[in-house]
Amino acid sequence: MQTSVTFKNLDPSDHLKSYISDKLDRFDKYLYNPGEANVVLSVEKFRHIAEVNIIGDRLNIVGKEETEDMYAAIDMVLDKLEKQIKKNKQKVRERRSGKGKAKTAMGEPTGAVVMEDDGERRVMVQNIEYKPMDVDEAVMQMDLVDNNFLVFTNARSDRVNVLYRRKDGNYGLIQPNP
Repeated sequence: MQTSVTFKNLDPSDHLKSYISDKLDRFDKYLYNPGEANVVLSVEKFRHIAEVNIIGDRLNIVGKEETEDMYAAIDMVLDKLEKQIKKNKQKVRERRSGKGKAKTAMGEPTGAVVMEDDGERRVMVQNIEYKPMDVDEAVMQMDLVDNNFLVFTNARSDRVNVLYRRKDGNYGLIQPNP
């Protein structure tokens, strides 16, 4: 990602520039084409302000945070931008697949009946879409969407995996044997 850093009322620091460029590199996995980031770091009395503008993939996302520590402000604004990018990308995916128009087409559970000796037991069948991603990205996706499990294709092994939330709050991963 092409990054330009501007300092206002603050001495230019190569360490801050490298910190920001390293943090912004994690957004490359969300953008299909190379993006451009304009960063403005400023200090007003005791407030440290970080403002980031990311342009790429028909997106123009702006975030601004102010705290008493510049590094904390940078981390907070980048977390905010990551949420915005994921939300925007999800909207684009839903529009392309047509999910927004026809809600009954995908994702609606359908009932299949399984007969047992003592009676009838219902099995709910739900069709889901899964996409290739890393385990780290799947964990971030689970944090954004409050589900108990996530089915995805592992980008490294090209196999279907299931990430689930355990009762103790940690995550579990189910992988097929090679």
